[in-house]
Amino acid sequence: MEGEGASSKEEESPRKLKRVCVFCGSRTGFRTSFTDAALELGQELVKRKIDLVYGGGSVGLMGLVSKTVFSGGCHVLGVIPKALSIHEISGETVGDIKIVADMHQRKSIMAENADAFIALPGGYGTMEELLEIITWSQLGIHNKPVGLLNVDGYYDSLLTLFDKGVDEGFIKISERKIMVSAVTIQDLVTKIEEYVAVHEGVVPKQNWEMKQW
Repeated sequence: MEGEGASSKEEESPRKLKRVCVFCGSRTGFRTSFTDAALELGQELVKRKIDLVYGGGSVGLMGLVSKTVFSGGCHVLGVIPKALSIHEISGETVGDIKIVADMHQRKSIMAENADAFIALPGGYGTMEELLEIITWSQLGIHNKPVGLLNVDGYYDSLLTLFDKGVDEGFIKISERKIMVSAVTIQDLVTKIEEYVAVHEGVVPKQNWEMKQW
């Protein structure tokens, strides 16, 4: 069982990220800082030769990240439900696109194919994906790093809510550390590379009826 204090040679040294899953908005938002952050993240992934897994659309921040990574020569895997795959909704996609049946299958495949997760600013969908992947770690389904890029304080209120959950006894301190956050991409990637899980999953990973990650 993966628990507190668990360590390995892989965990003791900075992890090598081969493919990162990015959650972000299908809109660009009103601030140029949001689009700047999406472009910078894409450029940083290219610089580090890290491939991208994402939600499959090419509109909004999703489009900026995916096109930047693809144009930079790294592999891009988009996973999108059939209902959302029409051009008017998703835009003209790049890279390899996998069409799936529903949102649950989309998130499962994205998670299977990623070494870590990064959330940029976004709406309900982005927040739901972020919270679900945190929950999966809490439950013991995976122990991959989850990072939040807090551009211009966009997620300040969410981070405060997480801290409130700790204060009120709903979130363990060790579980609060499942997600790392930073205001710059370089700091965030460094934290992700150095991440070591300190929480104890609710049940052992092998008890979950899904592919071993």
